[in-house]
Amino acid sequence: MTGNDFTFAISRIPFDEDYRPGDGTRATTNFANLARGERRQENLRNTLRMIDNRFNSLMHWDNPAGDRYAVELFIISAALVLEAWRDEPFPLIEILETVIVDRRGGERIAGMVGNNFSSYVRDYDFSVVLPDHLRRHPGGGVPDGFGDLHGNLFKKFLGSAAYRDTFAKSPVICLSVSSKGLYWRTANAHPILGVEYRNDAPSPTDAYFAKMDMKVRYFMPPHAVAPLAFYHVGDLLDDYTHLELASAVGTMETFQKIYRPEIYNANSVASQDYRPSLTYQDFSLTRIVYDREERSRLAVEQGRFAEEHFIKPHAALLAQWSASCAL
Repeated sequence: MTGNDFTFAISRIPFDEDYRPGDGTRATTNFANLARGERRQENLRNTLRMIDNRFNSLMHWDNPAGDRYAVELFIISAALVLEAWRDEPFPLIEILETVIVDRRGGERIAGMVGNNFSSYVRDYDFSVVLPDHLRRHPGGGVPDGFGDLHGNLFKKFLGSAAYRDTFAKSPVICLSVSSKGLYWRTANAHPILGVEYRNDAPSPTDAYFAKMDMKVRYFMPPHAVAPLAFYHVGDLLDDYTHLELASAVGTMETFQKIYRPEIYNANSVASQDYRPSLTYQDFSLTRIVYDREERSRLAVEQGRFAEEHFIKPHAALLAQWSASCAL
């Protein structure tokens, strides 16, 4: 199998208060998880309001009332089309695209692409492959080649005509810092991203994203209480505008306050030497409903889905193709 045997199909739908997850959307995805249940529309409306408020607090100049901008979100789904295998397209990756609306002049400005990152194959790796490996080899780290296939598929997606024709810049993915790591504050500061933190022990997620050719830097934005992890391909500070960076912070800090309030909605600010903890009790809850236990259970179910419908049926060919990427 060669890279010419498959292509990517990109679809784009709005994430707004009327959003309902499609049949092919991963139920563990941040935005899909919020859009279920009796309070789905209230959840969505409050989330979007939080994003707008946070964005305006970062882009505060020439914005005296704090309401100059609105952030529109779009769910970008990338399906892998296996031409020779005549399968249905496999839902490979979901990311978020932001568009900034300047209410003062009515201008619509491209924001960050990436932000959230969802992948069936990543669910398979972290919720199926890794637990199975650790059961057989307690304390044995990750198995050989862990994340190689996913990294090669992601790099193939970024280099595809579908991505290049749709987006002008590489994505930036913004995630929580590891709850097992130690981070220390540096003297570096950025007007939007805030104070930079560093660590000397890459997390499994850092290593996984490195196989996607993504580096990581950690910043605690102004008025935040904990640093975020920003995974990027090029130069995080020089390749993106302040508006783009603010749209990523506003969007993903909001999601993290909902999903990891122990870290991102804590009632105290991260210290000079900071170790995040999900057992921390001094935090506040948002008014947005979220079931973290259900999300963890669904990650396993969707990892098994990837195994059944993608990994196992094409295991030999995928392994051959992925190995060829290293040559």
